[in-house]
Amino acid sequence: MARALRPVELFEDDAALEGEEAALREAARIAEALLFAAGEPLEQSEIARRLPDGTNVEAVLARLKQDYADRGVTLTRAGHKWFFRTAADLGWVLARQQVEQKKLSRAALETLAIVAYHQPVTRAEIEDIRGVAVAKGTLDVLLETGWVRLRGRRRAPGRPLTYGTTDSFLMQFGLEQIGDLPGLDELKGAGLFDGRLPKGFDVPQPTDDAALKEDEDPLEGDAEAALEMDFLQEPDAPEEPEPIEE
Repeated sequence: MARALRPVELFEDDAALEGEEAALREAARIAEALLFAAGEPLEQSEIARRLPDGTNVEAVLARLKQDYADRGVTLTRAGHKWFFRTAADLGWVLARQQVEQKKLSRAALETLAIVAYHQPVTRAEIEDIRGVAVAKGTLDVLLETGWVRLRGRRRAPGRPLTYGTTDSFLMQFGLEQIGDLPGLDELKGAGLFDGRLPKGFDVPQPTDDAALKEDEDPLEGDAEAALEMDFLQEPDAPEEPEPIEE
């Protein structure tokens, strides 16, 4: 038979639970203050570093996210970064105060989607999927938005650059992780494609792991110069009109 707990032991258990709850509340307050004071999304590791030793940062952030679930702002994760943003159903309130963003061309949207799903991907691989040459201006625009980054170089003849997405890409499209990308039937509705899908486009299981793959080498030197050289390695090919439509 199981031994019945004595009143003193029950009291001690209750006190321990209350202590854990109080510690969790205090850690959540600290995380809340850090996130509000931050000028940009915070890495989870940075939040953990500022919390008391031994704190379960995942439990703290889950608690804080739940606390803000029905508020005017919500706690959102993109990759390994956390930030507060306006609740999705209240976006219309601020719409009048926002400057209308320029619209990416279809070429840029298709290129962005291919990078997102097939990363790490080279320019030649993007062109193979789309069936048309990629204009340098297309990649310039995607790099300027901060949604695409240069990852490294493929261990292949010519050592072409490899491209991948960023946390800013996740934030823009309201994704917590790259695996939340929609399937083919949802791509257009998500804004990743405007019009037809590229011939031969498929949807692999995407990954944006920051670690280089076995067939990638680190990118060394100036990134802009590397991009210029990447386009000089092959003869000029016909390019689409580029790249932003008003």
